[in-house]
Amino acid sequence: MIAVITGDIVNSENYNSLDWMPILKNYLETLGASPLDWEVYRGDEFQIKLPVNIALESAIHLKAQIKKVKNLDVRVAIGIGSETYVGSSVSESNGEAYKRSGRIFNTLKASKLNLKIATGDKQHDKVLNLMFKLALDFMDDWSVVSAEIVTIVLNNPNVSQKEIAKQLGIKQSAVSQRYKRARLDLVLDMLDFYQELRKEIKE
Repeated sequence: MIAVITGDIVNSENYNSLDWMPILKNYLETLGASPLDWEVYRGDEFQIKLPVNIALESAIHLKAQIKKVKNLDVRVAIGIGSETYVGSSVSESNGEAYKRSGRIFNTLKASKLNLKIATGDKQHDKVLNLMFKLALDFMDDWSVVSAEIVTIVLNNPNVSQKEIAKQLGIKQSAVSQRYKRARLDLVLDMLDFYQELRKEIKE
C-alpha cells in the first residue's frame, strides 16, 4: 500500500516560476528521485509517490514551504491504496492509490478545498476530510511568518522554541506567538491522529 499526492500551485499564474519552482523541487527532492518518485508537469502540477505514514505530513510541509511565498498556496489530493504497475515515471505508474488521488484532485477546485484524501474507506475519508476542512480554515491563512515556523518544526520536531528564537534572531516570546498564530499544536495533533487512523486502513 502506498500514498500518491496529486497537486498544483494556487495563484502560480501571477508569479514567475522562478519564485516557487526551486522551492517545490527542493522539497520534492527530500521525498525521493524524479521521475520515479515525483514529477512536475503541465507547468504547475505535480505528482508524488510516498509511504502512507508520511503522506499527510508531507502534504502539510509542502503547503508551508510554498506559502513562504506570499499569496501562493497548494491544492493537494492524497490517494491511498495499491500500486499495481510501476512505470518508468510516477505519472506512468498505476493502481488504486493513483486513481483515488487523481479522482479527488479533480474535485478540489469545484469544492474550493485545498486538501482532501481518499483511502478506500468511506468512514475514514469522512472523518479525515472533515478534520482537514476545519484545519484549512487556519492553514489556508498562514502568513509567510507562520509558514516559516511550520517548516522549521516539521523539519525538526524536537527543536525547542529557544533554539528557534536563536535561529531566527528573535525573542522566545515572539516564537511562542508565532506557534499560536500558526496553530501548530492543532497541526501536530492532527498528524498524530492520522498516524493512529492510518493503521486501520486496509487495501
